[in-house]
Amino acid sequence: MSVDLYGRDFLKELDHTAAELTHLIDLAAELKAAKRARTEVPLLSGRNIALIFEKTSTRTRCAFEVGAYDQGAHVTYLDPSSSQLGHKESATDTARVLSRMYDAIEFRGAAQATVEELADGADVPVYNGLTAEWHPTQMLADFLTMREHGHGKPVNEIAYCYLGDAQYNMGRSLLVTGAILGADVRIAAPRALWPADEVVAAARERAEQSGARLLLTEDPAQGLRGADFVHTDVWVSMGEPKEVWAERVELLQPYRVDAPAMAATGNPDVRFMHCLPAFHDARTTVGAEIAAATGLEDGLEVSDEVFASPANVAFDQAENRLHTIKALMVATLA
Repeated sequence: MSVDLYGRDFLKELDHTAAELTHLIDLAAELKAAKRARTEVPLLSGRNIALIFEKTSTRTRCAFEVGAYDQGAHVTYLDPSSSQLGHKESATDTARVLSRMYDAIEFRGAAQATVEELADGADVPVYNGLTAEWHPTQMLADFLTMREHGHGKPVNEIAYCYLGDAQYNMGRSLLVTGAILGADVRIAAPRALWPADEVVAAARERAEQSGARLLLTEDPAQGLRGADFVHTDVWVSMGEPKEVWAERVELLQPYRVDAPAMAATGNPDVRFMHCLPAFHDARTTVGAEIAAATGLEDGLEVSDEVFASPANVAFDQAENRLHTIKALMVATLA
């Protein structure tokens, strides 16, 4: 089936079909191979892309910038001090202005409502680089990575378990994207930290169409059994106050990805995934603060033992942000 994404926004996974998401992942694999072979053909010459970063980032910013440069496009990076968005100018008016100058707009920030408002006001494609609710560009990278490390399994045979705080973007996006694509998805988290009921309902509706298997459980062992991949994310999301640390850490201790958790899969080839940055040691400012507050010097959501092991494919994930974001730009602008 032919897929045409030209001019389309990319705001959340629920807006797209399995065919459309698969097309982007396939295109990313092609562009990755071409870059490595030095045969990549620039298709975005003369295009200009505005990058609005309400929240800072390493991987998202670099992926958009390098991907654009590889394809012959230009970018303008706007941090909170470089834009009037939300201060003197609404998201709608910002979108109207930028649409007159740019061919696409990327937004990374707190609220899904902001990126949706940008898309409503823009005449060009708008991309969600991350909000508290959804992380669709990360999902493209995650599924490309799982395909690469899945020993040839098609997506509908891949089983993955997300351990930890599932109420925000990563838990929600992994549940919904797996449901759309037909995967075996397990969310293991305290009931209070599951995705919202409406998100679970939307995922179950997609699963009925795709044949996906969905499990939400408070039992880590149940979620881990037979998994090909174990995912996690930080236990306190960006913007949350430090006051929630103690309660959150105590609640999530049983969901830490350590050697026993990996062994609980019963799969000697199981791989570990994380969207990064990860608190796996005390060698950063925040890591040291966490270690001092919790006593967990060998990692929080993931142990340093697991993070330093051959099972860790998080850096392949990080690289794949480049190839999948490049595919998104090519598919919507070329």
